[in-house]
Amino acid sequence: METVRWAMEVGVWARCLGVGLLATARRFRRKRTFWDSGPRIGGSAVTGSSDITHRFFPSSSATPLVAFPSRRDMNFCRHLLLAAVFALLLAVCASAASRGAGSFDPSRVVQLSWRPRAFLHKGFLSDAECDHLIALAKDKLEKSMVADNESGKSVQSEVRTSSGMFLERKQDEVVTRIEERISAWTFLPPENGESIQILHYQNGEKYEPHYDYFHDKKNQALGGHRIATVLMYLSNVEKGGETIFPNAEGKLLQPKDNTWSDCARNGYAVKPVKGDALLFFSLHPDATTDSDSLHGSCPVIEGQKWSATKWIHVRSFDLPVKQPGSSDGCEDDNILCPQWAAVGECAKNPNYMVGTKEAPGFCRKSCKVCAE
Repeated sequence: METVRWAMEVGVWARCLGVGLLATARRFRRKRTFWDSGPRIGGSAVTGSSDITHRFFPSSSATPLVAFPSRRDMNFCRHLLLAAVFALLLAVCASAASRGAGSFDPSRVVQLSWRPRAFLHKGFLSDAECDHLIALAKDKLEKSMVADNESGKSVQSEVRTSSGMFLERKQDEVVTRIEERISAWTFLPPENGESIQILHYQNGEKYEPHYDYFHDKKNQALGGHRIATVLMYLSNVEKGGETIFPNAEGKLLQPKDNTWSDCARNGYAVKPVKGDALLFFSLHPDATTDSDSLHGSCPVIEGQKWSATKWIHVRSFDLPVKQPGSSDGCEDDNILCPQWAAVGECAKNPNYMVGTKEAPGFCRKSCKVCAE
């Protein structure tokens, strides 16, 4: 640790810098002494090699002919460099520990598609985290429901035959870390997300292709449309159970062998691998709905499938959306709305700024459309 402290002192680093400079000079000027061509002051060469050499390297010989550092000096600098590298590694590890499991590794993320925007994070969850989520849900599963397009109510349907349950937000330390990691990956606030839903698919169970954004006003009242979905695979599946995007632009380019189910051949598909997570967006960057985000879960053919879903909305899921015409409905949802409106964004980006009656925009007050 004493050497590590030395590594932080400028004087010590200057000494080793001198070692490097002198070693380099000797390499290219072997037949001449280092100080022969020193700078001249008043027409005389400034040698002073004895004083300078001794100041840099106390163990070196005080003679103008020996400008190269001694073996002792070189060994000292090598050990100093190793100590500095070790200290840097400790700092990196400490930084990673301080970030905790809420961080994510971008090097593990693969872009799958641009239409829809879809990304796969390999090893997003550890095996222990997957098993923990399954254990939380195992005794609390109920028949999965779907939202009715007209009323917005949750109803049973043969479109979705799995079982599931919702965890509580920040239910425990593991769930909290996973939620923080999702927010870090998606760059979307934690409060915009619904509680994590755990799903269980047994043999033959499926979820027909559907959209995650809503067609009814009731479900948009909390947080607006779902902008993104994070689907985490909690188990491997022997065969089937793929996530499929029937409208994806790259569906015909994806190679598939006999390990894929027939269902998976009808679009771009992602195999469930324990620990992996799939992120896809249901809205375009301009906040319009993306029809290419149509997706479903292929029937499980062999084995069983466990997954965890996190739906993320355009606004806080905790606060109801202000409806046009209400007493408090003429408010901006972003402090930058006046600036954006001043440079013409109300006309350039109406979907975000103004929106529609069914899905109000974020800057209706600044765009002066609240009375509409």
